[in-house]
Amino acid sequence: MKRLIIVRHGKSSWKHDVEDLERPLKKRAYKDAEVVLSVFKPYYDQNVNKAKATFWSSHAVRAHETAKIFKDKLAVDNKDFEVIESLYTFNYSRLKKVIQNAPDSTETLIIFSHNPAVTSFVNHAGHATYDNIPTTGLCVIEFNKDSWQSISSGKTLLTLFPKNLR
Repeated sequence: MKRLIIVRHGKSSWKHDVEDLERPLKKRAYKDAEVVLSVFKPYYDQNVNKAKATFWSSHAVRAHETAKIFKDKLAVDNKDFEVIESLYTFNYSRLKKVIQNAPDSTETLIIFSHNPAVTSFVNHAGHATYDNIPTTGLCVIEFNKDSWQSISSGKTLLTLFPKNLR
């Protein structure tokens, strides 16, 4: 079995005149992460073999900062956390290729990336569909496969959207 936990980055600020990659999180993003993590942490603690879990984040500031919030709250070791530049994509096919390149020794892959790639991937890979995965939205999809390379359709086990948790 392979389990993918896919998180769309937190709400970013457009206040600053910076490149897209450099946009920081809004204060709301921290609150959204807190509410999602309040529900997700018990699930993570009970259902994830931490020794075989890997965290990957886009290098965009908004995604990386979101990932670090999750990393800290879930007590993820630095050795299990990596920035993957190719996760800075808005394209479903590119996102799928990145995921399929995960090492098969990884049972659970937790990624932080961007829309519309996140919503497209969730809708193609899981059995549930959504109009939009919101910022700090989290989906868990399980695949009955031994290799990331062979994942295609899986089962959506959990979906957490901040607005539904308030």
